[in-house]
Amino acid sequence: MSEPTTPSVPPTPPVPLSALLAREDLGLRQIAGPPAPDTVIHWAHTSEMADPYPYLLGGELLLTAGVHVPEAAGADGGTPCSSEAESSGDYFDDYVSRIVAAGGAALGFGLAPVHDTVPRALVAACDAYGLPLLEVPPRTTFSGVARAVWQLMAQARLAELRRVTEAQQSLAAAASRPDPVPSVLRQLAQRLSAQALLHGPDGTVIASAGRAPVPGTQEALRKLTGVVRPGTARDAPASATDSLGEIQLAAYALGGSSGFVLGVATGRREPADHTIASVAAVLLSLLTGEHQSGAGAARSSALVRLLLGAAPAEVAALLGGTDDAGWLVVHARPENGTPDPVGAAALGTALGSPLVDLARDVVRVLVPAGREPAAQPGWTLGVGAPAGPADWPSADAQAARALARARATRTPLVRHGARPGLSELVPRADAEEHARALLAPLAAGPALTETLRTWLSLHGSWDRTAVALDVHRNTVRQRITRCAALLDTDLDDPDVRMELWFALRNH
Repeated sequence: MSEPTTPSVPPTPPVPLSALLAREDLGLRQIAGPPAPDTVIHWAHTSEMADPYPYLLGGELLLTAGVHVPEAAGADGGTPCSSEAESSGDYFDDYVSRIVAAGGAALGFGLAPVHDTVPRALVAACDAYGLPLLEVPPRTTFSGVARAVWQLMAQARLAELRRVTEAQQSLAAAASRPDPVPSVLRQLAQRLSAQALLHGPDGTVIASAGRAPVPGTQEALRKLTGVVRPGTARDAPASATDSLGEIQLAAYALGGSSGFVLGVATGRREPADHTIASVAAVLLSLLTGEHQSGAGAARSSALVRLLLGAAPAEVAALLGGTDDAGWLVVHARPENGTPDPVGAAALGTALGSPLVDLARDVVRVLVPAGREPAAQPGWTLGVGAPAGPADWPSADAQAARALARARATRTPLVRHGARPGLSELVPRADAEEHARALLAPLAAGPALTETLRTWLSLHGSWDRTAVALDVHRNTVRQRITRCAALLDTDLDDPDVRMELWFALRNH
């Protein structure tokens, strides 16, 4: 079975039947069927249908008060005659067998208001078909049982999300250590109580952590990695799962076509395990991608040369650029919350570049111009114009402004200068000289210039300008009023706005 390797929110865990029985406020009692620890509940459903099969999805705790039970089948008083006993047994055999066939997890029988006791034939049928049967006392309502199921599921869900968050933080920290690949594997093995193996492109194990749960685990994982390794199949899945007895196996292809594969063997699979393993797979994809291509060494060399005084144009070739205007600067912010190292790395991978900078609440990515950035789910992006190394600072400012506009207009992606403007009709030197002269009164206040630029780009909207600049709308009003006074002009005049916008575009 294949699964995506992108980290996702873990599914809601089911509720152990034993946890429901432990709720003293419910007073539930199991009177038939296999032991409770072996049963889990996915939801609760109430039905008085004689045949609930068409209405069950599987995994339910089915609750019934026995309204559907014929009088003869439900009579437990005295000694029933043989025909009554046979009729009762046939009815409940059919009823229970249909619940089991539909995948029902357990049956709860309410003692009020129809029946004073649970029919003996129902108890016998549940024992025969292996369906846990719960006695629901008169004081406990079915809605109370359903609410308890949802409460237990919410608690389990919160615990799983907390587990994923803690694992993500520890894996990100491990990836920043001097020995990142072994550190990530060790942290993954610890978090999942598993054995984690990193297989190279030729299938050999190049790093491992944790102990094998049973003999033969490593060989079973090696075979499973062949399912996801590029080149072994026409459409190899990104991940695959299998089992070795009670041991759960999973394999994750790393870095697209790099050939590295992560194998994981666990004693049991919890709902959050796949999400945690996917986070590790993303990190290892980045780490093994650098090792495979040698790009990591090239970037390190570029950084050292920059620190030692080399010009950006001299080291751009080491970063993968192809020409003087071969770069795009992308600024990005998540739609909710603040970016984290794993999310930033995943965004860089999606945009096709490992050149990622996480700075407070903004992620900056330097992308080769041949890889046109596309909108990314959960992110808001601003993209600067194509630029060579000498113009990277200008492209960085353009991307920042594009991001501000994207956030203010609630647009997933905004590109700077998407269409040619009137500025192309005027010589560049003349346009810049005009801009300097017109905007000279604002030279001492960079915040005023940026506020005016944003306010004009958003058609004079106070609220959207405040959102784009992360300031209060009153601050925007005060700055625009100050700009009007310093420029000695009427900012409500469309001709004035047009001329100022032209100047700001060339400033």
